[in-house]
Amino acid sequence: MDLNWPADVMSVQQQAVNFADEWLLEHPAVDDSWVVGYSDEANAALAERGWVGMTWPAEYGGGDRSELERFVVAEALIANGVPLAGIWMCDRQIGPVLLQYGTPEQRKRWLPDMTAGRSRWCIGMSEPGAGSDLASLSTSAVRDGEHFVVSGQKVWTSGAGHADWCYLICRTDPTAKPHEGLSELVVAMDSPGITVRPIRDATGDSHFCEVFFDEVRVPADHLVGEPNGAFRQTMRQLEHERGGIDRLVSNKAVYRMALAAADLASPIVRQDIGYFESGYAIGRDMVLRNVLRQAPPGYSSVTKVFCTEFEQRIADFAVRVFGMEATLRNRVSRSAMYAPAYTIQGGTTGVLRNIIGERVLGLPR
Repeated sequence: MDLNWPADVMSVQQQAVNFADEWLLEHPAVDDSWVVGYSDEANAALAERGWVGMTWPAEYGGGDRSELERFVVAEALIANGVPLAGIWMCDRQIGPVLLQYGTPEQRKRWLPDMTAGRSRWCIGMSEPGAGSDLASLSTSAVRDGEHFVVSGQKVWTSGAGHADWCYLICRTDPTAKPHEGLSELVVAMDSPGITVRPIRDATGDSHFCEVFFDEVRVPADHLVGEPNGAFRQTMRQLEHERGGIDRLVSNKAVYRMALAAADLASPIVRQDIGYFESGYAIGRDMVLRNVLRQAPPGYSSVTKVFCTEFEQRIADFAVRVFGMEATLRNRVSRSAMYAPAYTIQGGTTGVLRNIIGERVLGLPR
């Protein structure tokens, strides 16, 4: 059994590590860079290297590269704090969903701008009364000739303040069963009737937003996939969202800081480090099962639960290492304040454990 990476994967991994090293010589590292790190300069640099849409078909601007190549590039960039938020949502889930459910015209329209680093996207999913329970959302889209008229509110919409487009999940049939009346629309964020209100979190960041839709007119050809068939499509989208390397290495740079400052003479600290080094290896293998399509259905929920709880323990470890210094305004305190979000965004741990029990293990409700 050959446990080494193929030569092409090793080559692109080294390129990504070199890029991260060079980037950090002139720019500060951004922890949780895939969700809060916005940089037009980084977008352009990544696009120039073909690192956006690496696995997508070349006819849509993609690189026709392997999933492993994309994996090692993403791992190197996120673990070192290169800002990716401007392209990550496109690369991770919106592009793959358009490739699976979009029309050829929709792919030709939107995918090349993504791979060129020219467009930013957000996902209109959660609502004030529909967080983890997607089927209870109420934002409506009513057909009116060649348009849908959208009204409602979304919340916790990451990146809405920067986005050009919103991939919106909305209710198109109020008479259908909750899971059966949903559709997906692509909405231009500069459309009349859209109001975006950033939500400032405890770290001082405002990547989460409220988005209000007041009779927003959306062309009917912006419907993605089957009318009233969005629930299945969205579940597929969440598979992309929950099982990736971003869920494991968001704060790995903070871990490296703590490791360098830790008292290695302490047996308790050494025990902690053994746990974390093993955890990174385990989490990485879990992500790779998803990447290589070797995981059973629903396994991305298992990956997200393990990896995001692990990231929270990393933040706690950094606080213990730095002690009173962690009460000041710095990367360690910022990491500690942000850590609760890991097990909330993208599906709460409580909901995901139910999914694991029912859909993966087949346990009774």
